[in-house]
Amino acid sequence: MANIASQKKRILRAERERLENRRHTSAIKTYFRRLEAAVTGDDAELIASEHRTLVSLIDKAIKTGALHRNTGARKKSRAARIVRRERES
Repeated sequence: MANIASQKKRILRAERERLENRRHTSAIKTYFRRLEAAVTGDDAELIASEHRTLVSLIDKAIKTGALHRNTGARKKSRAARIVRRERES
């Protein structure tokens, strides 16, 4: 356990930041599942909406530092591949 006041503050801050990062990553996973469900449902409007929301969430996570920019780019690429796969079918 920390004895120094600044260490105690840092521990509290790290916990808050961890939870914030967790919220971002969890939301991104949720929207990936929603995108997959929309693709199987075959509703083009819903697919476009879910994809737009997912990309926006990924960009926000990158901006806040919850995701590394390469990780975000990879996730956006996978989302685009899911949408493209649906259009080809």
